[in-house]
Amino acid sequence: MIRTAIAAFALLLSSCLVNAHEAMNLDQLMKAFGWNFETAEIKTQKITNNLHMLFGIGGNIAVSTGDNGVLIVDDQFPQVIPKVMKAIGELGGKSVDFAINTHWHFDHAEGNLSLGPQGTWLVSQKNSRDMMLDDHIINLVGMRYAQQAYPADALPHLTYDDTMQFHFNGEQIDLVHAGPAHTTGDTAVIFRGSNAVHLGDVFNNSGYPFIDADNGGDLTGVINFCKAVLAQTNANTVVIPGHGEVTNQEKLAAYAAMLETLRGRILEMVEAGKTLGEVVAAKPTHDFDSAQGDSRNFVDRAYASLQREVSAR
Repeated sequence: MIRTAIAAFALLLSSCLVNAHEAMNLDQLMKAFGWNFETAEIKTQKITNNLHMLFGIGGNIAVSTGDNGVLIVDDQFPQVIPKVMKAIGELGGKSVDFAINTHWHFDHAEGNLSLGPQGTWLVSQKNSRDMMLDDHIINLVGMRYAQQAYPADALPHLTYDDTMQFHFNGEQIDLVHAGPAHTTGDTAVIFRGSNAVHLGDVFNNSGYPFIDADNGGDLTGVINFCKAVLAQTNANTVVIPGHGEVTNQEKLAAYAAMLETLRGRILEMVEAGKTLGEVVAAKPTHDFDSAQGDSRNFVDRAYASLQREVSAR
């Protein structure tokens, strides 16, 4: 069901008839995606006794519960926070003590608008907080979303540059930033005791990744970020994507290898001076599309990322 929904989402993005120069607000975006906060359901999946996953509207949420309280990774939207809190309550949690944003995009961090004023300590990589300070246009290919700056009480209270550690609910939790990837401020959250990692949208297990190239996202960086996480995990690690089903290290390794192959193909055409239209016509993703779905958004953003990389040489 999740894969089907994301595939439809990707198709909508690439075929939407909204004027490319007109940035949408959240209400317009919700309508375009077919999302409904009122009917949204939160589903729970157990990883370990103290670590669970919540699936709803937007990015996957990891929930750590235990003697120290509640720590979550990503928080979706303020409109679904009451449902998220109900699910957390069923896991034995009360309030959310810490919420880690894997990055600054609306479908992963907008819940800050609700949790921050409630007293939750918000955490992110420094670049993500910097992005939250100002308005930004997110080019979704076929439509553009105007993400507004966050108010002071929804901004991360704690930030880090490269690594950060929590000792919480009986395990070490490592936050890792390995450079620009999906955005300029991505965080992988590694639950050492549970042997699990949440990668946010650096890893999309529902299709091709979205590279926010207009805001510093980088395809080469996504590959390097995945490799950095692979180096800190093992064959038994539970891998939590930003979207899609929970999986394993083998799937993450295959994802990184696929992206490396596609990077090589698209980069060769960029270096040869091919236009975006020519690259799309060459169908560089043809042998992966049956498994990954529609690739038009990915190719567009990958081209922009690699064109910038070549121009910077």
